[in-house]
Amino acid sequence: MFARCSSSLVRPSAQGFRRFQSTLVVAEHNNETLNPITANAVTAAKKLGGDVTVLVAGTKVGPVSEAAAKLDGVKKVLVAEGDAYKGSLAEALTPLVLATQEQLKFTHIVAGATAFGKAILPRIAAKLDVSPVSDIIGVQSADTFVRTIYAGNAIQTVKSKDPVKVITVRGTNFEPTGAAGSAAAIEQAPAGEFASKTTEFVSQELTKSDRPSLTAAKIIVSGGRGMKSGDNFKMLYDLADKWGAAVGASRAAVDAGYVPNDLQIGQTGKIVAPELYVAIGISGAIQHLAGMKDSKTIVAINKDPEAPIFQVADYGLVADLFKVVPEINEKC
Repeated sequence: MFARCSSSLVRPSAQGFRRFQSTLVVAEHNNETLNPITANAVTAAKKLGGDVTVLVAGTKVGPVSEAAAKLDGVKKVLVAEGDAYKGSLAEALTPLVLATQEQLKFTHIVAGATAFGKAILPRIAAKLDVSPVSDIIGVQSADTFVRTIYAGNAIQTVKSKDPVKVITVRGTNFEPTGAAGSAAAIEQAPAGEFASKTTEFVSQELTKSDRPSLTAAKIIVSGGRGMKSGDNFKMLYDLADKWGAAVGASRAAVDAGYVPNDLQIGQTGKIVAPELYVAIGISGAIQHLAGMKDSKTIVAINKDPEAPIFQVADYGLVADLFKVVPEINEKC
């Protein structure tokens, strides 16, 4: 006689699976303060589930590591200090992140979708032999992400089957995480000789301005080809100073030499989402719209009533900017 036995396969719940997740956020900073994008990246990391660790690498980064430890959701901060990390060279930070990954086995590695993150994370993904998931705007689960394609004209949902997910985060789509009730533990990152033998940081020249940075500003006044010259941007600078705003530009204005490229907003420039975006003399090319259409309120001033910018604007004024902007300046 045989006894009939029954068995069942127990599948781990989604909550149980999330306990095994762990994320490393590579902090962006200037050795004095954290770049706001790091707080946005931590928010995305929290959505992935599991523990969140922040890696801070640089020279004399005590204040930065302390600030990172106070971010809500961060369990641990790893600190690496040394001359090798001067200038945040990707050639030095990449082996550091790889050594950290080798030791601690994170399931996700995250950074902001800035010039910093775009320089480092693709290198890390290549070394790990995985496909990076870039510029995400949403997290559906630990392995499924949402991002834009075709200059923001389509939304794509991506499911990654790689053992390690390497992700860059569009900061404008994730609210920055707040302050934690208590600070996270601060520990030393894995030690090693990570200095690059092929690249050396020499110096950098930073533009100094009393205006807020483009990525952090609540109000942005932006000019395009319609400004006709760099001298005419003085109207926008005056207006921005009265409003406490930042000044941006379209690629057309940058390519024409009106303003430096650090003011460029768009697919190949900075991605912004301020409370108020004022587009002056900007026609609204797809490349530019991809960088600013998530702004809370968009105001467009253009003499061409058929300009594409009016299709995304909340308020539009068909007028000559050289008459309107001086009038606005006078009344502010």
